[in-house]
Amino acid sequence: MDPLTKLAEIFSHFPGIGPRQAKRFVYYILNRQNSDVKEFTKLIEEVKKLSLECSKCHRLYLLSSKLLAPSSSYCPICSDPSRDLSLLMIVARDSDFETIEKSGAYRGLYFVLGGSVPVLDKEPGKRIRLEKLLNYVTKSTDLETNRVDGSRGPFKEIILSLNTTPDGEHTAEIVRDALSRVTDASVTKISILGRGLSTGAELEYADGETIRNALRNRG
Repeated sequence: MDPLTKLAEIFSHFPGIGPRQAKRFVYYILNRQNSDVKEFTKLIEEVKKLSLECSKCHRLYLLSSKLLAPSSSYCPICSDPSRDLSLLMIVARDSDFETIEKSGAYRGLYFVLGGSVPVLDKEPGKRIRLEKLLNYVTKSTDLETNRVDGSRGPFKEIILSLNTTPDGEHTAEIVRDALSRVTDASVTKISILGRGLSTGAELEYADGETIRNALRNRG
């Protein structure tokens, strides 16, 4: 396989990118100045070098280029004492986290599943971080999470913020069922986003007002 075809194949693996669009990316790069290409590759290397995965919520975040090492294994959100530690929101991908965080409608904690489970998939544990989520929720219960209001105890609410596509709703059912086995229904409420989100919608593309309505109408 020649380099041009190989590069196009790599681009075609990007989310939402097909073979034709991948080829356009390749020819776009070929028509750029060498200085632009060098800056592009340098930025990719820098982002990769500075990116870390939070050991708590598992989202990717960038370490400041001024720091040689992180001050903790937690991201800025998980390390922020002003967050409401009694709330946990579960999202599929980092892009979903960014969309919700930019809306300004939520001030709790997050957990990134790492994807969704296709309807016909028989091994959900290989698709999402289900065991890590259950360990996180169980640990917060056993160790008595310090909440922002100074009280202690398990999460008061766990919000399933997943796409309203067939795969997203299938994933929500799997996660809800698993969480119900490790939480006390009288203490922890498990909710889903309200139908401010239309059926088939993906969180990544939702606007801030839609996210706020979905959070207000969750049930």
